[in-house]
Amino acid sequence: MKRKELIRQLENAGCVLLRHGSRHDVYVNVKNGRKQPVPRHSEVDEQLAKHIKKFLGVDTK
Repeated sequence: MKRKELIRQLENAGCVLLRHGSRHDVYVNVKNGRKQPVPRHSEVDEQLAKHIKKFLGVDTK
């Protein structure tokens, strides 16, 4: 999955960028307070993207 698409899905679900790390950006779901790092690669593995969305409580459909 393209990183841009993953970020778009997270932001549409109400997640916001909390901070930039050295190799990851940390996003937080303001509804439930969960934080999850998102790698800064142009391609994110499908399984990792699914895990990030599930952990943050984003609908994975």
